[in-house]
Amino acid sequence: MTGIAAGTGVDATALALAHEPLPADSVLSGEPTTALHPLARVGRTEVGIWEMSPGTASDTEVDEVFVVLSGRARIAFEDPALPDLEVGPGSVVRLAEGMRTVWRVTETLRKVYVA
Repeated sequence: MTGIAAGTGVDATALALAHEPLPADSVLSGEPTTALHPLARVGRTEVGIWEMSPGTASDTEVDEVFVVLSGRARIAFEDPALPDLEVGPGSVVRLAEGMRTVWRVTETLRKVYVA
């Protein structure tokens, strides 16, 4: 895992990320790409930066909390009891392992995650 050393820091908004295409079976529209940069492992918990370019894709979530740094998206849940979430800078979201979601990213979304 590439990360940051104890006692150091990074600018999470400016860190260069290498994007890759999403698997074709998860893309619902557009040509979204994602990037992931693990920052640290604290016990069994991973902290990192994740980014997705505009487009729509489905996902099965891991147990995580994240804070949006930049961009905008709508997260729809397969569970009809859960309302769609509009997220943008400053949004804090909790997802549970196994949740089925659809991410509709309108502005490249960058988040710091704890999973």
